Amino acid sequence: MKTGMIGLGAMGQGMARNLAKAGYLTAVYNRTNSRAETLSKELQVHVCQTPQALAQQVDLILVCVSADQDLLDVIEAIAETIKPNSVVVDTSTVASDTAKRAAAMLRAKQADFLDAPVSGGVEGASKGTLAMMAGGDAKVLERVRPVLAAMTARIEHMGDTGSGQACKAVNQIMCAGINQAVTEALAFAEAQGLALEKVIDVVSGGAAGNWFLQHRGKTMTQGIFRPGFKLSLHHKDLLICRQMAEQVNVDCPLTESTLSDYAHLMQQGFGDEDISALYRLKRKQ
Repeated sequence: MKTGMIGLGAMGQGMARNLAKAGYLTAVYNRTNSRAETLSKELQVHVCQTPQALAQQVDLILVCVSADQDLLDVIEAIAETIKPNSVVVDTSTVASDTAKRAAAMLRAKQADFLDAPVSGGVEGASKGTLAMMAGGDAKVLERVRPVLAAMTARIEHMGDTGSGQACKAVNQIMCAGINQAVTEALAFAEAQGLALEKVIDVVSGGAAGNWFLQHRGKTMTQGIFRPGFKLSLHHKDLLICRQMAEQVNVDCPLTESTLSDYAHLMQQGFGDEDISALYRLKRKQ
């Protein structure tokens, strides 16, 4: 299945490399063309100058962009030229309602849409070990599953269009809670005068052990906040979670407190750092 990739940020590049390695990727497009040109030379794939051009050349289009309007702009563009029976898989994190709007736009062109956000960060995208939560027609998912398997370790069909994004919202709220717990606990450990490396090692082997502690604990305590998941992007995602929670009258106090903490850090210029930069705030408190 000829596959194209739209959106070549840190996540998109990792996914593109794994798709190319498996022999599926044939074309790429990125709003900043220089990034697409560089990657195309590395992967020996075609660079398209517009989303419309890419849609004409492939049967499966993967999209990885930052915001809801970015996705809708891409869908509007590819809808001009997309071939009937083509499939668009959106791996971005957007609102469920946005996914439904995108699906409707493509349905009018006899094309299929899956909202299939991913979790696992830049590391998962690079290693091909992402977890994907997909919404849409299960039969369409099975058609494209072999391609998606080239960049994921797990693919779960969640239900109708929008359900993939609803599940991703669950994931993002959990990430906020884990970030709050780990950064607060390690700031407490530091205040107690404990050897932080030893704390991280022993706690990781017990009931409180988790991926975030294992992969971010030692770097954050060393003041290293290279982005695996940018704080500003998690802030954007939690705004989506807030909106979705309001629609079903669910209170999410942890989401609210994390949004407040992130806003404070972003005002200080730390928005492009990893979400573990929350440790900066916990240490001050």
